[in-house]
Amino acid sequence: MSEAGKVVCVTGASGYIASWLVKFLLQHGYTVKATVRDPSDPKKSEHLLALDGAKERLHLFKAELLDEGAFDSLVDGCIGVFHTASPCYFNVKDPQAEMIDPAVKGTLNVLRSCAKVPSIKRVVITSSLAAVVFNGRPLGPDVVVDETWFSDPTFCEKSKLWYMLSKTLAEEAAWKYTKENGIDMVSINPAFTIGPLLRPMVNTSVEIILKLIEGLRHIPNTTYRLIDVRDVANAHVLAFENSSACGRYILVERVIHCSEVVQALRELYPDLSLPEKCAEEELGGMPVFQVSKDRAKSLGINFTPIEVSIKDTVESLKEKNFI
Repeated sequence: MSEAGKVVCVTGASGYIASWLVKFLLQHGYTVKATVRDPSDPKKSEHLLALDGAKERLHLFKAELLDEGAFDSLVDGCIGVFHTASPCYFNVKDPQAEMIDPAVKGTLNVLRSCAKVPSIKRVVITSSLAAVVFNGRPLGPDVVVDETWFSDPTFCEKSKLWYMLSKTLAEEAAWKYTKENGIDMVSINPAFTIGPLLRPMVNTSVEIILKLIEGLRHIPNTTYRLIDVRDVANAHVLAFENSSACGRYILVERVIHCSEVVQALRELYPDLSLPEKCAEEELGGMPVFQVSKDRAKSLGINFTPIEVSIKDTVESLKEKNFI
């Protein structure tokens, strides 16, 4: 489905993953209509306008997820739409207004615009592993999670997992709407995403690495599922260009305890002042479980080793003066 020179739209283009997606789409020869909440804010736009090909083929537009019809003119004339815009943070005061409405209503708003444009061949949405595993099913080292798993909204709500709930409801709504309206959609479900930053802000997942470097007293006793941001962006492009792509694609390079992340940092950067001991409290976060890579590999993903991602994250944090 590769059509160099053709027009695609990326929502939430200033985001961590979306910035890399825009970079790769420009490299592939696409003209990109990119939406940001405030194009006049240099933190949202400068890193995008500096990309190779941006001068000729990148167009920034202001769009709010909850403005009815705001995406009609933006997706008009496009052959593909990448919907990445969705709030991602965990200190939530009003879950409905801050997380759920922007995620669910915003997704439907974009899809309604897409339904009006016959030239759109496929919509790729950025979902999350958060929409896969939070369902109360028993997890353990022998359990392999795959794309047939869905998080359960009732479980998420009872557990006050607001981000997980927002991503689950948004993906559910997207599948229902696209099936009813004959839209070809693919969903990308990445785990915690690390790797170099294009934008001048640290996102929630890269903050894990930054906090370890900045002098946490103890290593958090938790296990992460990690993936490189460049692999996530690349997966979006592959999901659009590969005509046989369909359904969902979970992206996890490694299931890794935080102590292993610290060990990798220690080997790469012996001079860093890193925490020595693991926190004594019981294991936090998600239990250890495995994640299938079969569908991601069938899409053509060659996973970046997590050691490379960790090194490139640190180098990027240094370059942008966060360290």
